[in-house]
Amino acid sequence: MAQMMVSPMQCQIRFPSKSLEGKPMITSKMWNSLLLNAQRFKTKRSVSAFKVLAVKSDNGVVSRLEDLLKLDMAPFTDKIIAEYIWIGGTGIDIRSKSRTISRPVEYPSELPKWNYDGSSTGQAPGEDSEVILYPQAVFKDPFRGGNNILVICDSYTPSGEPIPTNKRYRAAQIFSEQKVIDEVPWYGIEQEYTLLQTNVKWPLGWPVGGYPGPQGPYYCAVGADKSFGRDISDAHYKACLYAGINISGTNGEVMPGQWEYQVGPSVGIEAGDHIWCSRYILERITEQAGVILSLDPKPIEGDWNGAGCHTNFSTKSMREEGGYEVIKKAILNLSLRHMDHISAYGEGNERRLTGKHETANINTFSWGVANRGCSIRVGRDTEKQGKGYLEDRRPASNMDPYVVTSLLADTTILWQPSLEAEARAAKELQLQV
Repeated sequence: MAQMMVSPMQCQIRFPSKSLEGKPMITSKMWNSLLLNAQRFKTKRSVSAFKVLAVKSDNGVVSRLEDLLKLDMAPFTDKIIAEYIWIGGTGIDIRSKSRTISRPVEYPSELPKWNYDGSSTGQAPGEDSEVILYPQAVFKDPFRGGNNILVICDSYTPSGEPIPTNKRYRAAQIFSEQKVIDEVPWYGIEQEYTLLQTNVKWPLGWPVGGYPGPQGPYYCAVGADKSFGRDISDAHYKACLYAGINISGTNGEVMPGQWEYQVGPSVGIEAGDHIWCSRYILERITEQAGVILSLDPKPIEGDWNGAGCHTNFSTKSMREEGGYEVIKKAILNLSLRHMDHISAYGEGNERRLTGKHETANINTFSWGVANRGCSIRVGRDTEKQGKGYLEDRRPASNMDPYVVTSLLADTTILWQPSLEAEARAAKELQLQV
């Protein structure tokens, strides 16, 4: 195996600077709307009758909705409710609406196409507003239970052309390339997010207009003075498992009020479908809790960590014996397309990628072993075993997973730089391949 010519801790290429465009502690009232009891995720197998209970809330309004929301339809009808989910005009907002399906379904091919008013989502003009939804992935609905489903869709014009915000279409093309199929690309995505208080839009657990103590005690912490929003994180974790999302873990993050969950390993286009569905579920849970979900990559300026969406990536060749050489070749390719990736890795990322708070500078490509201040991190186990995966630490929390996953596959599997460019990058990175 070729050897590193310098210490593997960190090597850099500097790119020209470029502008990129594209509080009080939580109260008990705020948690009253969070429906976390275990019955929410259970399906009763038989129902003979139901009662409507009058429950008086804090503001005196009488609610009789809870039993109806938990009502099991299965003993009375074969019909189910399908929640069609799509990405709105900003490329990050999530929209959805419901329809009745005559029987339980398992595959998206069993579902009809649908349409929506694209002029109301910023995706079509008013005089030609119809946008068509194509069902692409099906998940169990943790909110309605039973045989009801969540349906991830992408959007097309009536003539069948993908609309500009449909990034899934191009990603599916890349993942359908035979070279990509043969490499079985795996993804593990670390989605970070921040919880905000509703009216002031200030992080959960922070005093309004003020700040908690400095970072240090909050990462993976326990305790009422250090962990804010655990019930939301736990509810989301269970709901994703119920839905069939390949969620693999969760933890509190460095900045108080910030959390992370991990999805994967997922193969190909599945990674994007699972992240988008998990985001939808998280939006619904925070809606019920009366808390705002933020995917802003730098929600609080100053000496506070931003929010990223680190993407762990490997191919079959990387996971096999001798894979470390393939990983180093991939790093060379990624260095040569650094700014292409940066431009596709999320809005506002320049506020996060400053070279501080466990990030690399946005204009600098770097890689290192066990170094969280690099663009690309390689784990100690990967170095030791000579095979494994790499972690791309550049994507922002608001990135489109269809774009990021397909771009990684394109750059490392399909794209071939010139020998001259590759030699130049290897020299600048002091990386021998």
